[in-house]
Amino acid sequence: MRPRFSLSIFAALILSLSALARDVPNFSGEWKMNVAKSDFGTTPAPELLTRVIKHSDPSLEITTHQKGARGEATTELKYTTDGKPAVNKVQGRDAKGTARWEGGTLVIESWLEVQPGMEIKGREVWTLAGRTLTIRNHFSVPQQGEFETTLVFEKQ
Repeated sequence: MRPRFSLSIFAALILSLSALARDVPNFSGEWKMNVAKSDFGTTPAPELLTRVIKHSDPSLEITTHQKGARGEATTELKYTTDGKPAVNKVQGRDAKGTARWEGGTLVIESWLEVQPGMEIKGREVWTLAGRTLTIRNHFSVPQQGEFETTLVFEKQ
């Protein structure tokens, strides 16, 4: 005798699995970096770092404003969280990257060619706990090596 799968049980299983697949954080909001809780390693911390994030999965838009010893800069980046390649302009150059979910964690990998054959590579891992967004970064910079930072943002 072969076991039989009830259509209603199968449908309930599919619905519960798709609900789990959508159970990812929403990063939308205005965020301000907490300098005291962040770690910049050997690099100088900016005076101010804010992000405005518009997140309607899979669409992700990030506007970052930074102020520090080298002046002020604003960047606008757009990704989709399904791993499809994205191209953004950063300081007049094409920055390529992808964003994808690993469980409830968002991973953004990006690379920027600074001169022919030389790329800056970055990997960001985003986690959300309540009103705190933590972004762990790993960078690879030609002729400077690799370094890591941790940015802690608080929702405004």
